[in-house]
Amino acid sequence: MEGWNQSHITEFTFIAFSSLGKYQCSLFWVILIVYMTTLSGNLMIFSIICIDFHLHEMPMYFFLANLSFLDICYTTAIMPKTLANLWTRTNTISHGGCLVQMFFFVLCTGAECILLTLMAYDRYVAVCQPLRYTTMLNQRVCVLIAVSSWTGGILNSLLHTTMTACLSFCGPHEIQHYFCDVPPLLHLSCSDTYTNNVLLFIINIFFGLGPSICIITSYAGIISAVLRIQSSVGRNKAFSTCSSHLTVVILFYASGFFIYLNPFLSSSRSTDIVASVFYSIVTPMINPMIYCFRNKEVKEALRKAMQKRHCLRAAFSGCL
Repeated sequence: MEGWNQSHITEFTFIAFSSLGKYQCSLFWVILIVYMTTLSGNLMIFSIICIDFHLHEMPMYFFLANLSFLDICYTTAIMPKTLANLWTRTNTISHGGCLVQMFFFVLCTGAECILLTLMAYDRYVAVCQPLRYTTMLNQRVCVLIAVSSWTGGILNSLLHTTMTACLSFCGPHEIQHYFCDVPPLLHLSCSDTYTNNVLLFIINIFFGLGPSICIITSYAGIISAVLRIQSSVGRNKAFSTCSSHLTVVILFYASGFFIYLNPFLSSSRSTDIVASVFYSIVTPMINPMIYCFRNKEVKEALRKAMQKRHCLRAAFSGCL
């Protein structure tokens, strides 16, 4: 609590977009469109999987529903405040609001790291152990996987938020970012942040490099198994079941590594902001597109849902 008593700053100011001037209004509409697209796309995926009995009984789609929900949560943790700041041009956030925003963002990104890793294991079992798939990934195991990802995210976020809350902020209050995240706040603190930086590095090795090794190992096994398939049709089908997840993993981890696994090295703040935009705004928006365009079962479920909606609308019009 000593760090709390020494803190003289009651609010922070985001300066990532302050240099845009009159173009902040245009950026507001761009981000609003992206946010609405992200919400509608992920809500569509989540709803289709929950409604379609065939899909929500399958482990892959159970995990996909969790992924869509996570994308909704962590974009909602930062987007509304960003939009409000762009609209009012105040660009401020209270000290407590900053910690709350950071808590939910770190929670969701940590949970997503774990979930993407476990989804890679799901694809490995599906391709390399197809006869044991339903027993190795039964409903109980799937629920445990989902709970473990959320639990890991919560514990990670609690640790980061508690450590950051104990820091003193008595100097500059301008955050060179557009939302509250751990690295930008560490740059502002007038406390000794060596322990925080070491903790950040260690935890992000655990949530970043560790899962990456597991994912690479899983896909090495998948590729080895696929190459042993004699039929080209069989190989294409096996690769198609993994391509969507692999694309999402590459997009998520490439930008995440750039931001979080380099706390001791100085880098261009503008470059970090661009990477963060891709990591926190663009990736959640395109995830539903990747799964819709590359997954026949999701497209078929969407087509059925649209037909059912059309039939209900026609029936309702007939009653009138």
